[in-house]
Amino acid sequence: MTVRDVRVCFAGDSLVAGTGDEAALGWVGRVAAAGIARGMDLTAYNLGVRGATSVQTVRRLAIEARPRLTAAEDPRVVLSFGANDTHPDVGLPPAAAVDALREAQRRLAPVPLLLVGPPAVDDDEQNERLRLLEAALAAEAAALGVPFVPVLAATAEADVWRRPVHSGDGFHPDAAGYALLAALVTEPLLAWLAAPPVAR
Repeated sequence: MTVRDVRVCFAGDSLVAGTGDEAALGWVGRVAAAGIARGMDLTAYNLGVRGATSVQTVRRLAIEARPRLTAAEDPRVVLSFGANDTHPDVGLPPAAAVDALREAQRRLAPVPLLLVGPPAVDDDEQNERLRLLEAALAAEAAALGVPFVPVLAATAEADVWRRPVHSGDGFHPDAAGYALLAALVTEPLLAWLAAPPVAR
C-alpha cells in the first residue's frame, strides 16, 4: 500500500494554537497524533495566533502556508476562527468571516480546505453571535464545497469544556477540554485527510 505524504497547515486563533493546555498539545496535536497512530505519513504545522480574527488569519495564510506545503504530495489546510471576530471589542460581522473563507479558497487553490467551526466561550451573548457566525460559515462552506465540522453546540453543552473555560479566562479550556474538542473533530478530519484530494 502506498502511503501519501500528507502535510497540513492548521490556521486560526489561540484555540488552534492550544492556549491553556497544560499538556501543550491542543486539539491540533491530538488529531495529528491520532493520524500518525493510524499509519498516516502526516506532517502538521500549527499556525494558530492568539488574537487573530478570520480576516487576519487569511491575510497571512498564503505566505505562511506555501513554503510548508509546496513539496507535499498531498497538501491540505484546516481553518478555524470565530472567537475573536465575535469578541465585543472587535465586532466583525459574519460576512467578514464568510468573505475570508472565500478568499482563503481563492488564494490557496487548488489546495483543499476544511473548516472547523468555533467552540463556545463563557459568555452567552457572545455564544449567540458565534451561533450566527457558525450558520453563515456552514452555508458558505457548503456553497464552496469545503467540508465543515461544527463544534459549538457540543462544547456549549459539555461540562468538561465549560467548567475550565469559566474558571479560566473565559475562552480557553484545559487539557481535558482540548481532548474533548479533538474527539469531536478527529474522525471527520482524518477521514478527509485519508481520502484522495478532489481535483478542482
